[in-house]
Amino acid sequence: MTTFAKLGTTPANWSFMTGHPARLVALSFGLGLIPLAPGTFGALLAFPLFWALAPSLTPWTFLGLWLALAMVGVAACERTGRDLGAPDHPAMVWDETVAFLLVLFFTPDEPRWQVWAFMAFRFMDIVKPPPIRALERRLGGGLGVMADDLLAAFYALLPLAAWKTWVM
Repeated sequence: MTTFAKLGTTPANWSFMTGHPARLVALSFGLGLIPLAPGTFGALLAFPLFWALAPSLTPWTFLGLWLALAMVGVAACERTGRDLGAPDHPAMVWDETVAFLLVLFFTPDEPRWQVWAFMAFRFMDIVKPPPIRALERRLGGGLGVMADDLLAAFYALLPLAAWKTWVM
């Protein structure tokens, strides 16, 4: 069991996660159970997903699939947060996975850009500049969980876009 597993009324562990498909998704197939920096591991899952999907899909098809994954995430995080007794439990990392997947879509397809994008996203997700926390509280539930990471993704893309525009 992870250190943060008792934040809610129910422990987040393997047995809990495999008890319902929504939990499996919300915990990014077990990455959320990693005790140290689960959000980082959730975001890292976006790399193989992007590398597998992007080359074979048109940009519009990719965005459509991304939207479907985000909508599934809203429902999965809503259910899992309720089951855990904590609306944004640290083990729920699908929001990081999906948000960083979108960052990768808008990032140049070069390893150095993708590494910088990852670092920028994790920084924004951890620091949560305004109004990220307020947005999550206002929306609440699964939508709030997903929306705060999408706003962090937007904030992560800003310095990358500025760098590409003014320096490159």
